[in-house]
Amino acid sequence: MVSRLVVTTNRGARSTVGLDKLIQENPFASVPGFDHALLWGTAPTPMVPWDGRNVAAERKSILPELGGTRVMLVTYPPDSVMATPAFDPEAARVEYLARLPGLAELFEPRNPGTHTTDTIDYVIVVDGEIWLELDEGKVGPLRCGDIVVQNGTRHAWRNRGDGPATLVFVFVGAKRA
Repeated sequence: MVSRLVVTTNRGARSTVGLDKLIQENPFASVPGFDHALLWGTAPTPMVPWDGRNVAAERKSILPELGGTRVMLVTYPPDSVMATPAFDPEAARVEYLARLPGLAELFEPRNPGTHTTDTIDYVIVVDGEIWLELDEGKVGPLRCGDIVVQNGTRHAWRNRGDGPATLVFVFVGAKRA
């Protein structure tokens, strides 16, 4: 799926496009079909008008700090990809740590993909089917157009289908009570 990122800004008293670019595929070598693109981020106090910066590009973590935001496009392959003899979980772990800093460290070793973050996540399914796994059960299948508000709870995303599932995540840095 080819997508575009368009960012608007004000120049003088006129609204205009500050950035218009294609979103490049960014597949993982160790997990065939897994792709992510960290698209955008804002600091806790965004600049209006936009100052030309994409805070996500300056990242130490793909997760935002308190009050900051991030937008990410993720394609999940079917879970069956991780069950093939060619799948190397250690190579996947190393690649996740390198490419998903701040998030991969939160994955539970005994429950692959399960994690808890200090964020409120707005999640929109844009293609395929995905299941949300929570402590007290599974929610799914979630399909195109379905929206999840993930309130910093322990969870995992599972693709039990036969094809890829693509989701848009908007992370908002929050503080746990």
